[in-house]
Amino acid sequence: MKTIRLKQGKERSLQRRHPWIFDSAIAKGGGDSGETVRVESHEGQFLGWAAFSPNSRIRARVWSFDETQRIDASFFIAACARSISARARFDVKSDGVRLVHGESDGLPGLIVDRYGDTLVAQFTSAGTERWKAVLADALLQATGLSKLYERSDANVRQLEGLEPATGWLRGGPVAGQAEPPLELTIHEHDWRLTLNIAEGHKTGFYLDQRDSRKRFADCVQRLNLRKVLNCFCYTGGFSVAALAGMQAAQRAGGQGGGEVTSIDSSGPALERARAHVLLNGFDAEQAKFMDADVNASLRQFLKDGVRFDAIVLDPPKFAPTAAHADRAARAYKDINRLALQLLEPGGVLFTFSCSGGISADLFHKIVASAGADAGVDGYITERLGGAPDHPMTLEFPEGEYLKGLVVMRKPG
Repeated sequence: MKTIRLKQGKERSLQRRHPWIFDSAIAKGGGDSGETVRVESHEGQFLGWAAFSPNSRIRARVWSFDETQRIDASFFIAACARSISARARFDVKSDGVRLVHGESDGLPGLIVDRYGDTLVAQFTSAGTERWKAVLADALLQATGLSKLYERSDANVRQLEGLEPATGWLRGGPVAGQAEPPLELTIHEHDWRLTLNIAEGHKTGFYLDQRDSRKRFADCVQRLNLRKVLNCFCYTGGFSVAALAGMQAAQRAGGQGGGEVTSIDSSGPALERARAHVLLNGFDAEQAKFMDADVNASLRQFLKDGVRFDAIVLDPPKFAPTAAHADRAARAYKDINRLALQLLEPGGVLFTFSCSGGISADLFHKIVASAGADAGVDGYITERLGGAPDHPMTLEFPEGEYLKGLVVMRKPG
């Protein structure tokens, strides 16, 4: 077994059971890509078993802190079973579920989502790449399913020295039979939503926003909000939620009508968003779609004197790491400033950051600064995060990548 030894004083994070070892912390030692190495302190004390990555700044990721643990096929079979069984204890109102959430489930670099009877996995680290075949079989064994599609095309693989890889790992087409469907439909709360596992973002869909979409629907219903703007709408999950809230409000005796405007720069995503409106039985006349730049559109709305009762800002990742935080902070501040100015008094902003380089505290400060520049005062009525099947653990706070604030503009 190969060994890496840390520099003096660099063992503290591992003693707190944080799973990352950066290249700058290593005094000597190494291994092949994905190889399991023994990690020792400067004094030779055992710290963990880790997967070595010779190309990444995160030079090793810990599999286990137990010196007696063998890192073999049985280890990964048990880890997958543990992670999947935990999901039965989470409150998930969907058949689209995150089954493995990387470091939070003790499997650094592995993401697995279940969409009905199909698994979609991302192997984003050297360690998971090395154990890919074992992990694929373990996942199917734990779920009782037969189909697993790989979406290892995230940019982070390049940092690990790995090439992109996509396609069926298990249960793919066989001679004389049609390929299993790539277009799938899932149920989320009371809605139906579709995705393409080969083409959609991440593994095909943003499961992490599941509960925030429901919170938005409830807010639209409770406050009888009738003019909604969904920015960076992708395939329209928040748009469907807004229409569901309007419909529920009308059934409860509120005003009918209302309009949801959805903006995105992806034509195919907007087409799927339009289809979602019809799939869920909503009035297409209440849904307006704009293939446009969000920032430019917000400025034009402001210039035209257009105002909204509710706005959703769910932008892409502006800051993948802390090194991008300053530039990202300016971008987040700009869109939030414009959104707050576009809100009617008493209106509600659901604003998010999925950037790992932006902490929850920093995001709060950015939105507060945006409000000050906009001359808008507001209440923070809720803090939102990823759905429970995307957990953050006590030892790995970086798992809290998704941050959200619900801001109500103070009534005039």
